Amino acid sequence: MDRILSDVGIPNDAGVSIEYHLPQTSKRIDFILTGKDAQKRDTVILIELKQWQQAQLTASDAIVITHFKHGPRETLHPSYQAWSYKRLLEDFNATVQEEQIQLYPCAYLHNYEDDGIITHDFYAEHIQKAPLYLKADARKLQDFIKANVRYGDNSRIMYRIDQGKIKPSKNLADQLLSMIKGNQEFVLIDDQKVVYEAAIRQAKLSLNNKKHVLIVEGGPGTGKSVVAINLLVTLTGHEYVARYVTRNSAPRLVYEARLTGSLRKSNISNMFSGSGSYHSTKANSFDCLIVDEAHRLNEKSGMFNHLGENQIKEIIDASRTSVFFLDEDQKVTLKDIGDKEQIHKWAKRAGATVTELKLESQFRCNGSNGYLAWLDNTLQIRKTVNTILETKDYDFRILDSPTELHELILSKNREKNKARMVAGYCWKWISKKHPHLKDIVIGDYKATWNLDADGQAWIIKPGSASEVGCIHTSQGLEVDYVGVIVGQDLIARDGKVITQPKERASTDKSVNGWKAWMKRDPVSATTQLDAIIKNTYRTLMTRGQKGCYVYFVDEETKKFFESRLQHSRWLEEATPKADRENHPDLLPFRILQPEESNPFQNCVPLYDLKIAAGSFSDEQQPNQDVEWVELPDVFRPQKGLFVSQVVGESMNRRIPNGSWCLFKMNPVGTRQGKTVLVQHRDISDNDTGGHYTVKVYESRKEKFPDGTWKHSSIILRPDTTLPGYEEIVLREEKAEELRVIAELVAVLG
Repeated sequence: MDRILSDVGIPNDAGVSIEYHLPQTSKRIDFILTGKDAQKRDTVILIELKQWQQAQLTASDAIVITHFKHGPRETLHPSYQAWSYKRLLEDFNATVQEEQIQLYPCAYLHNYEDDGIITHDFYAEHIQKAPLYLKADARKLQDFIKANVRYGDNSRIMYRIDQGKIKPSKNLADQLLSMIKGNQEFVLIDDQKVVYEAAIRQAKLSLNNKKHVLIVEGGPGTGKSVVAINLLVTLTGHEYVARYVTRNSAPRLVYEARLTGSLRKSNISNMFSGSGSYHSTKANSFDCLIVDEAHRLNEKSGMFNHLGENQIKEIIDASRTSVFFLDEDQKVTLKDIGDKEQIHKWAKRAGATVTELKLESQFRCNGSNGYLAWLDNTLQIRKTVNTILETKDYDFRILDSPTELHELILSKNREKNKARMVAGYCWKWISKKHPHLKDIVIGDYKATWNLDADGQAWIIKPGSASEVGCIHTSQGLEVDYVGVIVGQDLIARDGKVITQPKERASTDKSVNGWKAWMKRDPVSATTQLDAIIKNTYRTLMTRGQKGCYVYFVDEETKKFFESRLQHSRWLEEATPKADRENHPDLLPFRILQPEESNPFQNCVPLYDLKIAAGSFSDEQQPNQDVEWVELPDVFRPQKGLFVSQVVGESMNRRIPNGSWCLFKMNPVGTRQGKTVLVQHRDISDNDTGGHYTVKVYESRKEKFPDGTWKHSSIILRPDTTLPGYEEIVLREEKAEELRVIAELVAVLG
């Protein structure tokens, strides 16, 4: 792109944005150029970059096959991808719409020599929406840019877009009727489009009586239900006999409630059904059964679990094509049998061809893959590198009381009726027989389970925000904000997350029979019960598109989760020592008196470095008259730890101006991507101690044949919401002289 932009016709003061994060998704736009067109209108060019050299034609709309690291696979045509990102930006960003900013998508495959495949007429509709430029088309791309960006960007277009109001994400239930009428409410992007087209293709192939089974794995918020409903609408529109199937009735009842009054009851029942409806269905009665939340399938059907042989088998038998959307980490009862192994077994017996695909693009939790990875790591479901959560990407908070939590949810609910309370099933459902009693009682807090008047559709009823939902009435659905009460069935002790099935209420049937199982097979029972309880909270804590607020009944568990948050309490400016003494309440720690302190046993030093997070600070040395501070309970004092204050705005995404931070001296291991306190001797006065700064560390190394290496450059990156802060780049010898003093452990407040 540097070479493309080296054209006198492209203004030097155009704006450039690289890897721009699309709001409320996990997607990024590779390259953006901003400026003004001939009519002086604000213009944004979105460029999808690919290093591809070849592709294969497919029969699926907007899908090509190309080679990746692990071999060939289906993926989106780059023009469709660029156009879909334009649509997402239009959908999510109010600034783009209100200020009528012009968006021009295109794709640039700079290694691809035209072979008639990637430019085939089959993809003409998408190429028309987002022009495609190949290896020989550099000048054409330059012309495209010059035609749309005539003048530079003197109005900071991308900053305005980035700071603009984010429009609410669309809710599937709210858009259902419009989709059934044929409107394209959701733009399917990347892997969503690939899965959708694969399912359509298999449904068409199945007309030759050859069975097809498609298994689609996807975590919370990856769009499983959106793709499933799109499939239902499209196949029904093409006169295929298709149904949307779920074991859990809550999503079906919510969808049916949204459609009641617009469609006849018979039409609704023909589109949606439970998973236990197929034990007596004739073979191949359906063209396609679309099974959402397939991990919730049971073995037997009927109220008394006495009908049929196996729901997976019966669904495959009843339909020419079966599509199973599943997330095995959302199994929440002992009866849940839906997993890939079981589906493969029954598909093989039916002689079906099986295809596996994955959905990974994140749309829930504000598009934050980091939050989901952190949650899995913290619940100890699977290890990830996301050990600390930065709450700037997703509104996650831990509240001190259930009353405070519920008041916050009620406040959020006043916006759009899209906030709900849920809890682990640790309290008996006594209000069913005694309506005057409250089910959930925690100190002064009292609330009722939702399982009464509104039934499984409680999540959309205006008055239900005063109640508390459970896993059975919220799985498969979403709200803007969710409040979660974590009961005693999940606790943390000495850094280990422990599950306690005995704390589940006796009225909860999801772990029914666990005691007998523990006696028969304690190892297997413990493993599965542990997974069910953790999966329950993982599911509850991922229902919120914009935020999740949590109250922990157990205090030690609360502290465990708090220790894995990067707090962001804002202090307007640095706090001098005099002010600290006069206003100790401003500090997130207690300063110990000399007689109280036992260095590195009950306290760590407070260094008055006055670190400048913005540029290297004035030369200075740590004050020899060291104060000692008591750390919050979640941190254990040890040698090498110290506290200091960071001032400045260059790191305000991670460290608000004036924050007190805990650092660890002389960090070992890789520093790549970490927040570090550094000193550089070459540009400081050695007599007075050197210059310091806090930045994100990035190093580039030059390796030699003998196995040795040296730094070719070190980049110290700011991480800020404000413009004007530059990277500090130290090359070769200067890079070698940089001293990493400490690594950031946590922002204390």
